[in-house]
Amino acid sequence: MPSEAPTEVLPPDGAPYPLVLRGPGYVPGRSVLGVVFGLSLFVLLTGLVSQVVVLLGWALTAGDVVHADYARQALAFERPIGLLSANLGIAMLIPIACAILWLVHRVHPRWLLSVRPGLRGRYLLACLGIALLSLNGVLLLSQLAAPEPLSFAVQPGFWGFLVVILLTSPLQAAAEEIFFRGYLMQALGSLVAQPWFGVVVSSVVFALLHGTQNLPLFVDRLAFGLLAAVLVWRTGGLEAGIAAHVVNNVFAYLIAGLTTGIPALRAVRGIGWTDAAFDVGGFAVFAVLAYLAFRALRMRDVVDLRAGAQLVR
Repeated sequence: MPSEAPTEVLPPDGAPYPLVLRGPGYVPGRSVLGVVFGLSLFVLLTGLVSQVVVLLGWALTAGDVVHADYARQALAFERPIGLLSANLGIAMLIPIACAILWLVHRVHPRWLLSVRPGLRGRYLLACLGIALLSLNGVLLLSQLAAPEPLSFAVQPGFWGFLVVILLTSPLQAAAEEIFFRGYLMQALGSLVAQPWFGVVVSSVVFALLHGTQNLPLFVDRLAFGLLAAVLVWRTGGLEAGIAAHVVNNVFAYLIAGLTTGIPALRAVRGIGWTDAAFDVGGFAVFAVLAYLAFRALRMRDVVDLRAGAQLVR
């Protein structure tokens, strides 16, 4: 006889986003297993996919170049294929998070996006508009206060980078939010039945996994992670975090390509406290405005199974 399809586990009614996984029959060991699997697959698959993309790019377009030289240039983002490979590698976090949520927890991946469940399109669009104005507005203020303002000098091959940035940087940013502010926050928060635990620990892991960085840059990334995580908790979904992350990354690469160069941005391992303060200030302004927009749209910030059942029929 054919085996029965596994039953979907629903979140507890009234649960906030970080506690979505504490449904009927919740087993803490599943969260531990899921976090270990998730981080292991992150390290393994993101690097593997990136290497495969670079190898294919070399084989199809630059077979006359020594592969070691081509790979070194790609890794340094001197070639658009390097940025493409990095973005597609990180994009693997989306299937990783979805697969673990379903296979380990028996929870449908739509609960990663929001307590609705699913993506709340109006709120995402509102947050994208807010991020465009607030993050770039604060960036402009920081440049006005800088002793040496940026000068425009379009880097060679910028148009190839532009296509990669516009097509894949939003995917990369969304993937990081779905994995770190999504799955990791839910798994860690549900593990101890405390939303704050998922908020704090997922933000620390997010900052640490960005590699070598000085203290101001680490604080900058940690602050972004904490602000985005608190927004996810208080708004019940990933929309605000995705919007801020997408706008931040896309414009960082665009501005670098038109000024200092994308390889120079790739090589950054440290910033000053003033730059960090402006960055965190911009994220804080965005967080306040995004939360006000959430309140104005009158959306739920906790699970409502009766409303959710009507939406997914």
